[in-house]
Formats: sequence, structure tokens, C-alpha cells
Amino acid sequence: MIFADNVLKEYLKNVYFITGTPCGGKTTVSRLLSSMYGITLYDIDSMYDTHRAASDKEHQPCMNTVFADADAFFGRSTDEYLNWLKGVTKEQLSFILLDLIRLSADSPVICDCHIDMTMADLLTDPSRAAFMIREPVNIADEYCARADHADFDSFLHSASDPDKAKALVNRTLYTLNADHYAAVKRSRYMWIDRSEGLTPEECARRTAVHFGWETA
Repeated sequence: MIFADNVLKEYLKNVYFITGTPCGGKTTVSRLLSSMYGITLYDIDSMYDTHRAASDKEHQPCMNTVFADADAFFGRSTDEYLNWLKGVTKEQLSFILLDLIRLSADSPVICDCHIDMTMADLLTDPSRAAFMIREPVNIADEYCARADHADFDSFLHSASDPDKAKALVNRTLYTLNADHYAAVKRSRYMWIDRSEGLTPEECARRTAVHFGWETA
């Protein structure tokens, strides 16, 4: 089944998308805004296990790929890892959209996600999307240092060669996000670059102004 773009936008009109590049601050800003304004927060990463449990190998092969151990997971080439990440993102999207339609039927929802501008164009209006970005260079250590990524950090360090595993993550995330990072800065979308040195609270307020929740 395929939903027309205008139908999706109508049913997602109460959803405010906070997206961007890895370690750009989208999760921090999403949580701050949710707390400040009492708006439901929907974090797509926290829903992954629930969605995977509802998936199957025929329709969601990437989500159902099983790796024997960390060496098998991080032993892939950059292209293999990249294509798997893209596949997982595409396969999870149907679950995410149905969740958002249900959750936002009668009240606003903040969606902490990692959609690109092409997908944002299909799902929403620029007035309801904000990109939190940072240049995707050598971000594996920072990504793994986050408390909510502790499981991934432990998994990475269980590899025979953690440094090699980190290098794969860095290469893959750079390949996935470098062009995206540059394109966002040229786009019509609102964006905040973490390198500007703004505090999380300042980023949240700028985003709230963009969404029309506060005056400038």
C-alpha cells in the first residue's frame, strides 16, 4: 500500500521533526523541548526493538539480519555497512509513520529521528522540521560515550580489534552524512550547527521559535 504524499502530510501535521546528523544534538534538543512544553516525545531509536519484534524476514530483511558477534558486525566493508544502515532506515519507516499518525491524532508530537531532506519534503513542511547538525568527522568516540549508546559501546569493544571497528563506524557515518551535512546548510530548512557553540538550551529556544512556540 502506498500513501500519497499529501495524505501523509495531512495526517502528520501535528508532528514536529527534529533530525540531523549523528551527534548533532537532536536527541538533547528533543528531550529539552518535550520537557519545556509538555509535548509527547517519540524517539525512533528507542522504538527499534518493538518494531523489529513486529517485523519479518520477508518484508524487513535488514532489520532481521543476525550477526554472530561483533567481529561479524564490524567485519563488513564500508559499503556493506552503509547499505545495511540504509535498509534498516527504510524498513523501519512504515512502523514509524503508523505510530506517528496514531500518536499525533489529537495533540502535537516531537519526533527525534534521522530523516534526510528528501524524506522531509515528503512528510512535512519546513516550518515543522529542524536539523541539528555537526560535521561527521571522527564521531565514533563521541557517539559511544553517550549514556544511551552504552550497549553499542560495549558491543564495539567486544570486537577483536575495537580500533578497527571504530574506523569502520567513522568511515561509514562520514560517507552517509558528509554530503547531507553540506546540503542542509544550502537548503530551505532551519538548521543549527553544533560547532557554533550554542548551549543545548539556546538550541532548544531557537527551535521553539522556528516552530512558532515562542516569539523571537
